[in-house]
Amino acid sequence: MSDRRRRKSLTIFRPDVSALTPINEPPDSAPVGGLLKKRRPATFLSSSPSSSPTSLDMPPSSPLTPLKRTDSQSSLNRLLHKSRPKSLQKSGRPSSIFGSIRNSFHSTYEDENGLARTTSKSDSVHSTISNTPPNYGTTVLHHGEIQTTGGILRKKSQYFVLTDTHLVRFKSQGGASDIFPNVPPSIGKASGMRHSRMSSSGSLHELHTTSSGESHHAIPLHDIIAVWRLDDGKPYFSIEINYMDDETNIPGAITLQLHDPLENNVWTSSIRGAVTKARLADPKPFPKHLIDYTARVLEQENDYDPSSFTMFKVLQRTGRSSAKSSSEDLTNVHCTVCILVFGAFKVHLVPFPKSLRNTSSSLLSEMKPFSFGTMILTDLKVHDADDAFSISFRMPFRPITTLFLASSLVNDIALTTRHATEFLRPNWAEAPLTWTVPSSLEDNVWPILPSQEPYQGYDRTLTAYCLAYDVDPSRIRYEVLEECEDAPVFELCPPADTARTRYTALELLAIMRSLRYNESFLTLSFRNISLDILHNIRDRYGNDHVPWTTKSGVPMKIPDEENATMLVQEVRALAVKCRRLRRLDFSYCLTRKLQEGDQIVQDPGCGICEALFPLCAKQWTNVDWISLNGIVLTDVDVDYIFSAAIDKSCHFRALDVGYCGLVDRSMNTLLQALSYQAATMESIDLSGNLARHEPKEIEEHFRQFEFIRKVNLSNISRVSSPEPLISTEMLLSWKLVELRLSRTALNEKSVEALTIYLVSDMSEYLRLLDLSQCRLSSREAAMLLNALDVSRFEKSRNMHINLSDNHLEQHHDALVDAIGRSCSPVRVTMQMMEYKRENNFQRLIKAFSKNTTTQVLDISKLSLPTDAGDDTCEILHQLFTQNNTLKEIDISGEHTHIEAAQYGNGLNHALAGLKRNKTLRVLRVEHQKLGLQGASTLASVLEVNDTLQEIHCENNEINLQAFTVLVNSLEHNKTLLYLSSMVMDRAWTQNKVDREIVNIRDTPSTSPVTRMSSSTKATVNRTLGRTIGKTIGGQRSIPPRNVDKRHSPRHSYTESDIKAAVGSLSQNWDRELARLQSYLQRNYNLAHGLPPEGAPVEQRWLEADDRPETSESLATAVRGYRIDDRTPTGEPNRQLQVDHNDGKAMEVSVEEKETKVEDQAYESEGDALEMGKL
Repeated sequence: MSDRRRRKSLTIFRPDVSALTPINEPPDSAPVGGLLKKRRPATFLSSSPSSSPTSLDMPPSSPLTPLKRTDSQSSLNRLLHKSRPKSLQKSGRPSSIFGSIRNSFHSTYEDENGLARTTSKSDSVHSTISNTPPNYGTTVLHHGEIQTTGGILRKKSQYFVLTDTHLVRFKSQGGASDIFPNVPPSIGKASGMRHSRMSSSGSLHELHTTSSGESHHAIPLHDIIAVWRLDDGKPYFSIEINYMDDETNIPGAITLQLHDPLENNVWTSSIRGAVTKARLADPKPFPKHLIDYTARVLEQENDYDPSSFTMFKVLQRTGRSSAKSSSEDLTNVHCTVCILVFGAFKVHLVPFPKSLRNTSSSLLSEMKPFSFGTMILTDLKVHDADDAFSISFRMPFRPITTLFLASSLVNDIALTTRHATEFLRPNWAEAPLTWTVPSSLEDNVWPILPSQEPYQGYDRTLTAYCLAYDVDPSRIRYEVLEECEDAPVFELCPPADTARTRYTALELLAIMRSLRYNESFLTLSFRNISLDILHNIRDRYGNDHVPWTTKSGVPMKIPDEENATMLVQEVRALAVKCRRLRRLDFSYCLTRKLQEGDQIVQDPGCGICEALFPLCAKQWTNVDWISLNGIVLTDVDVDYIFSAAIDKSCHFRALDVGYCGLVDRSMNTLLQALSYQAATMESIDLSGNLARHEPKEIEEHFRQFEFIRKVNLSNISRVSSPEPLISTEMLLSWKLVELRLSRTALNEKSVEALTIYLVSDMSEYLRLLDLSQCRLSSREAAMLLNALDVSRFEKSRNMHINLSDNHLEQHHDALVDAIGRSCSPVRVTMQMMEYKRENNFQRLIKAFSKNTTTQVLDISKLSLPTDAGDDTCEILHQLFTQNNTLKEIDISGEHTHIEAAQYGNGLNHALAGLKRNKTLRVLRVEHQKLGLQGASTLASVLEVNDTLQEIHCENNEINLQAFTVLVNSLEHNKTLLYLSSMVMDRAWTQNKVDREIVNIRDTPSTSPVTRMSSSTKATVNRTLGRTIGKTIGGQRSIPPRNVDKRHSPRHSYTESDIKAAVGSLSQNWDRELARLQSYLQRNYNLAHGLPPEGAPVEQRWLEADDRPETSESLATAVRGYRIDDRTPTGEPNRQLQVDHNDGKAMEVSVEEKETKVEDQAYESEGDALEMGKL
């Protein structure tokens, strides 16, 4: 996948080693310089396939090399054949801290008396039992005598020699001179050097060797984890050296305490430089078992990705220790050796496996793995003088958490961190991360490889933020609209979780912060998404995500910015960080009430105006289309709008303030301000406000908008006047695209002005004319349609006219005549028509049957005096068979608690006309109570119709049997792309079954059947009766003999019977839904030229019985469910009966005989009802 290929840019992570400087050697040294250019420190990688089990088949010069688990037994074999030191031969840790102190005494005693008798083959501790000198490298880099303490009470001077491979400690300078000829022999007392001491509190497991009678021990530079300066408040300088043997995984620590700062710097830089050179010369990868263990930890966190998996061995440090502590306080107790791991979206701190912690060392203390999201990483500080560094994380609304770590690979860790954050934020020019590193690393940042992910990797960034904020990414739903104005449009949808219909604060922050710096979208829409939770909360713990500058880096000096609400900060960040962003839609996203009295003074406003309009006034954003519909605006908000709008440099294109609670004063203020933007205004929405408008005032303000394209004056209050709402002169000066006047009363002059405008060429660009609930009669509607006469144009008007809920039965002949002459536009909506005479509706349908211009017709929610008669259904049948223009029709009904609008059973005959239709693409027929008969009709249509692409038929009382009929019809239909999944109908069916079950439980045992209707009896018996009538353990359930049949139920249902029936019903619904999706996916692939996915649909049903039958699927599905936990409740009532075939007497069950007869009767009754409907 593309995501996987892009993830490869997270494989990390070889830095450019040119920035490394040799220690104690000239910078222009050719051998060292060449070595640094070809090698790198061994982090989680190795340099070449020959020397590293974990290396890949990639050139050594590649800057990005992924980590893989490998099979290497070298480390394991060396570990199995290794001699364990004495301190490890006892199991477990000391029972108390005094045990550790005793170990320290033993270590000191053995150190001073020589440990030549202790042998080890470890690389960490070199010992010899022969006279062969040990191999401690070829070059001595630094050496010197230091006063140390070998234990708690004794002090002594020791001599350290740093080579290119080891750090060796001797008792005296003479011992060092015996092994290293470059070290001069000791002549008298050491001169000139400030003595220091070494605390061996953490080196309880160090082994010593003897050569030429001198005890010493050596630490391979490969085993050193970190060299860092211990800030413990002491009056001297301390150097902490932590190491771990790769063979035995035994950690140790040495604390060097020096008085001379210059000597301290020399030793620190020398050891660090030597460690770096040693790893460049011979990198060693992690052992396989440790890689597998760490990968399993990340898999449990769902964060393992081979391309981004990166691990480092680090030391978790503690903070500043007390100044009163001494070297005998075991200062390393709280330091822990662990693994720092970078996953796909998180940073993990993983302890070593428990099998490696069976030592008494405090450096492998117990700890639980924990992780932080990469997107909440706020600060990384790398010390220039040592290997110490710190990483800080902060969740929103929580204090900061800082990890104090140390590692000799600190440069690799810093570059890895920077690369991981930039990969997850590919477009951020100013990340909320403080990166404090040495100047040598500033120029070595690894570039982000170009990605082919859509929308600039928005999904990647969103997922990273969600996981960092500990929210479920699957709850977030959005869609991207391409075919609309100012596209692409990012539209946030309601959450996928139906239990919680609103997003949480962290989810909204993840969505908004993922959109920052993303230049893929020109429009961001949060319409109908509640943002109330961000309106009144503030983040008191940090301001890392506060936008201080624009995208171009211009500082924004906004007063009290850090104390603004989260809504203000996030909206402001979206506006200033996205240059291509032109439109923001916040319609109905805030729930606010109208304030009264003192509340108006205290109301700070909605927050969105505070965030956006000051930016527009200073030209810090390109957003010029702002929708605030449905948000109550106060005087504070109006002041923000006024201050920005009076500046002509803002160039507003649109301001939608519908249903914002504006009164006369605020409306006048707003219109006066918008007059300054007349040269650029394209859209204005003033609908649903409390202000009363006079036609003269409207004309005065609107006449200045020369380039207006969209006007919404729906549901406004106007002063009674014979003048038109919008004059003819003003209309003729506009080239409108949308004109919405719904729920606004129009007088005759207003209709005449609209008619003149529709006749003129200026209406050529008009695409929507909304006149619903405008109190229009059929004659006035006909005037408007006649103005659209197709004879004046080459083709039908590409316009949508909405005439819903008007008085269209008045002067109905004029409207029918206009439609019959094909004066209607392409799309006509006439919802909620109320007819007192059914023949008027018949005439309307006949007119549409002859119409050749309307392609989309909506006549839903029709109200007739009674159900549609046979004549009306026949006319609808002719509409489907005769009209060759309609491509989409909506004949849905309406069902509310007050009234219902449906066509009735005759609609099935009308739908049968679709068999001969060759133009219709979309059919909407909801809330019509189609049931099994209507589903069968649609199924018969789908078997022969090859043009229908969508059928919307929810809320039609379609049960499982009817749904199965529809699904079966798709077996041979290859054109249908959408069929309703019947979610509401499934719920209706389940509720019906639940009511029947409750009726069974609540009905007295004396008459459980006689109290039900015949249809209910049939449903119950066919659903439950046959279920328990199956053989149960080889027997049938028979009632007891002594029960009177006249007062006993036909069946005694148990809870297991009911659960089995309900479970069978749910399973069959799921099964049919899966079949439906398979058919629709097949048709989609065929329509788009894609290969079919998987096996053919019918091959998935391995047995013929697996496919539900069409005629009796519900009963069959339930009856087929076996129940194994019921037992007979009494002795069967049996009697002798003569077999007429052979004349022999046979014993049969009376109840069984009667049950068979009743089953046949109920089955015949159900089949007869179904056949009658068909």
